[in-house]
Amino acid sequence: MIYQYNDTPIFYTINGKGPVWVLLHGFLENAKIWDTIIKDFSNSHMIITIDLPGHGNSGFVSDIHTMELMAKIVLDILEHLGITNATFIGHSMGGYVCLACIEKHSEIVDKVVLINSIPSEDSEDRKVHRERTLKIVEKNKEAFVQMAISNLFTERSRKKYDLEIRALKKQALTISLENLKASIIGMGIRKDRVEVLKNFQKPKYMISGIEDPIMPIQQAESLSQKTNTTLYKLEEGHMSWLENGKKLTTLLRFIDK
Repeated sequence: MIYQYNDTPIFYTINGKGPVWVLLHGFLENAKIWDTIIKDFSNSHMIITIDLPGHGNSGFVSDIHTMELMAKIVLDILEHLGITNATFIGHSMGGYVCLACIEKHSEIVDKVVLINSIPSEDSEDRKVHRERTLKIVEKNKEAFVQMAISNLFTERSRKKYDLEIRALKKQALTISLENLKASIIGMGIRKDRVEVLKNFQKPKYMISGIEDPIMPIQQAESLSQKTNTTLYKLEEGHMSWLENGKKLTTLLRFIDK
């Protein structure tokens, strides 16, 4: 389905009936990462997935795809659909958008699950890294995509999921340069939402990879304690939806009770 935001198409899907789950993917991904979750839960839930701006089948919205802009689009789609309550589940960048949704309209969020995602802003080192990333992207988009996706996985996972990683890279290479830059800048300037998560008094969870090369488990542990958020740890790296799909499904079933 297509929702028009300022004459820009935003792609979304709806599967199943029941309590609503809103699933938001990460950077360089699209809504198809949730196919297994849809298969496992659409018999008991209404699953809404959204291709965030510049990803999948959604278009270019702005020179900077801020978390606030993406959250507004997500919330506009839910309003369009008449959805007033939902569980929000976000992977990586999708988690940042979930937190921005809580900040804008916490009343619509019944529960939040951050997968390989944290509520803090970028560190100063990370901000410098994003500036370097922009230069790499402008010089050689393909090299950036190849490197960026490989770096999300542990060495073991790169071997085990070689075919899936190749498919991820092929899909990510379809993202235009302007869309890549818009999201990189948006993530780099995102607000710190530690207090937003801390003050959110409904059920809240973080699911993190013990060997996540992007978001160290020690950081996740510290932030979960600071925000009173339940933390679940999975093996491997940053891509728990692929590296630990079965365990992730089991956790989501447990969280849903």
